[in-house]
Amino acid sequence: MMRLDAATFLLQWATGGIAFLWFTLRSQEISIGYSKLLRGVFGSLAIFAVAAGFYFDKVLIREIASIGVALIAFATLAKKSSKFDLVAVAIGAIGLVASVVTSNDTNLVDLLRVLVSAAFLGAVTDLMLLGHWYLVQPGMTRKLLNELTNMLLVIWPLEIFVMILPTGMISVLNGTIDDGWNGVLGYFWVGCASLTGILAWLTRAALKERSYSAVMAATGLSYLAILTAFGTDLVARATLAL
Repeated sequence: MMRLDAATFLLQWATGGIAFLWFTLRSQEISIGYSKLLRGVFGSLAIFAVAAGFYFDKVLIREIASIGVALIAFATLAKKSSKFDLVAVAIGAIGLVASVVTSNDTNLVDLLRVLVSAAFLGAVTDLMLLGHWYLVQPGMTRKLLNELTNMLLVIWPLEIFVMILPTGMISVLNGTIDDGWNGVLGYFWVGCASLTGILAWLTRAALKERSYSAVMAATGLSYLAILTAFGTDLVARATLAL
């Protein structure tokens, strides 16, 4: 059964975010300020993951992995090179796998959900932050934003797929799993999942326009997408944990 676990969720968010930071930095086309911002944000999330893990439900390997992710993020805060980001991602992934295999009723579906969700949360968060960074560095080409949007459009259907694998959100929609709200949470999940894809597609469409305001429109759409994306992930977690 899928668990709604704050420490695992925060480590997923941090690991996925750093993974797509590496994806963006690999071309060396963005200023060092962006890497400082994202490493600071995701390093802090990893610290919160440690605190949540020790406070609520300790999984030692996961907590050690969260510490490792935070240490690497802050140690490389001012480095433009992205090679150590992949080390942080690998350590975070080990912690995420440990969070699943230590459960008594672990299965492959749970593992897929944890790993795909990490990528999904990281992609949509980095997309929003990268769009916002264009306000700071307006001379950047749109290539980086387009690439990240395309990655979100690849990961988005995978997130939906792993969440409907048995026993998944289909069971909520057909009433096999009682969400306690007469099926409302299931339909809310469908709405969030659908809107995330639509908003990502609209973001890509906006970026095809030549005016600078198109980037601002894309950024605004990414702000909405992060809300619906988190709804897609968290509603499924909460419902399937019942």
